[in-house]
Amino acid sequence: MRQVRIQLTPVQLSSDGEGERKRHLAQKRLLKQFSNSEMCSSDEPTAKKVCDHHALGSQNSEEAAFRGESPEHAPVASEDSSSSSDSEDPENVGKDCEDGPPELSVYERKRLKNITENARFFASLKMFETAARLREITTKGRSCERKRVRPPKSEPATACRRSMRLQRVDPTGLPLPEPQAQPEPVEEHPRLPPGLLPMVPADQEQGAERTKGFLEMWAKISQVEPKEEERITCTLESYQSSLRRMVLSRDSVAKVVRDRIYSVAVHPSESKTLVAAGDKWGQIGLWDLECGSEDGIHTFVTHSRPVSCIGFSPSNPAQLFSLSHDGTIRCGDVTRATFEEVYRNEEQSLSSFDFLASDASTLLVGMWDGIVAVVDRRTPETSSELSADLDSLTRTVHVHPVNRHYFVIAGARNVGIYDVRHLKMRGNKPVVSLAGHTKSVASAYFSPVTGNRVLTTCADDTLRIFGTKCLSSLAPALTTIRHNNNTGRWLTRFRAVWDPKREDCFVVGSMSRPRRIEAFRANGEMLQAFLSEDHLGSICSINAWHPSRYILAGGNSSGRLHVFKE
Repeated sequence: MRQVRIQLTPVQLSSDGEGERKRHLAQKRLLKQFSNSEMCSSDEPTAKKVCDHHALGSQNSEEAAFRGESPEHAPVASEDSSSSSDSEDPENVGKDCEDGPPELSVYERKRLKNITENARFFASLKMFETAARLREITTKGRSCERKRVRPPKSEPATACRRSMRLQRVDPTGLPLPEPQAQPEPVEEHPRLPPGLLPMVPADQEQGAERTKGFLEMWAKISQVEPKEEERITCTLESYQSSLRRMVLSRDSVAKVVRDRIYSVAVHPSESKTLVAAGDKWGQIGLWDLECGSEDGIHTFVTHSRPVSCIGFSPSNPAQLFSLSHDGTIRCGDVTRATFEEVYRNEEQSLSSFDFLASDASTLLVGMWDGIVAVVDRRTPETSSELSADLDSLTRTVHVHPVNRHYFVIAGARNVGIYDVRHLKMRGNKPVVSLAGHTKSVASAYFSPVTGNRVLTTCADDTLRIFGTKCLSSLAPALTTIRHNNNTGRWLTRFRAVWDPKREDCFVVGSMSRPRRIEAFRANGEMLQAFLSEDHLGSICSINAWHPSRYILAGGNSSGRLHVFKE
């Protein structure tokens, strides 16, 4: 049998891809040649054929090895031929590249032909020259933009039209006179200076003799002490029949102060009916009902803010105490005809006060931010002797009628009873907390005789009565009365107050129509509705009883007093 022997001879290739780089050299050189050639004699440039003889030699060596021949017999292109081909004429080079040497394969010859045609086409487009020209234009444009400084645009000046009023010219063309300087605005209700104030009425038109006669009458009726036997011996039947006999006449209605009434007090005299009221801007009006509404009203300016609490001294009714939000407490002494300053604290807004001692020598003062102060009138200074923070909003303070070291405060959803003997700067805890209020509490007062009950008025439309006979850690709720207490913004809030003649009866304002003042028992029963279709047409938010007589005074938000009496 015939045997075929195949001899494989190793061929060393060029390192680092040099052969591949030379293989593609012909195409790059052809493109370069056509891009840089000039159009001399013909319309289209000729291509220069560049043949990589080293690559061809390597290819021929591989073909010879595959055929079994020695590498020495393979045709190898010489260096002379390569150099001579580079120096040939461009026209001949282009022709040779199109035909291709006989040593190349058909594929190589076709490839060289395509390269030549593509090079001619791209050379005819002159892409390299155009790109270089555009790059040069762009570079020059950028340099010019950097160097050139644009001048600012000059806008044409437009004439601004101004009215004759702004030009201060009248319609005839004459200049108007210069305006006069306006005076600085003056505060309508300035704070009053500290110290004594003379007891001079705000209305200076009334004669001095009339004011003098009023002060003498006030001093005279204050010398008689009020009787207390009636409130002890009075029965419920006689009390209720007396309430039915109380009426409101035309002479018992008068405008005492200018603005909304915040507080009302009744003088304890048995012979005369003297009522005091404090309004929103610091005025105190005193009305002697026996003299009528024209000659019996005297108004004094003692504060600059609302007078939220007012009361006659229990031991000396010739003295009238008043507290205002402006941070002052004054005592109007009719015997001296002055308003003496008892306490002053301009940093705080005061809310209410009560007499800590029965002779009115010491006062318990409550402030809106929860501070309670003890003021001693016997000291020359107008400062407090003790100040305690109760960490609660304080609307009213009221002292226990029997155990005077206890007092009750009403604030935001909380009512508490404290012991003044254990007060300290901070961290005070109530002896008894009266729970159950869901909104802010307007007032809280002990019952007048024994103090065994506490009456509260809450914004959740409820009147509550708590049992405080035993001051332990828990005070039970005895009675709950549904009552409309939604007075709104323009009315003073309701404050239910006890009748000092009874332990179990109180009065409160009403939103019902016709307008009225309602009297209740401690068990929730309504005893009497004080109304008058002819003379009572407004809501009396603040009410006050006479200590011993059947006289009830109610104040509305326009400065009027309505006095019901037998």
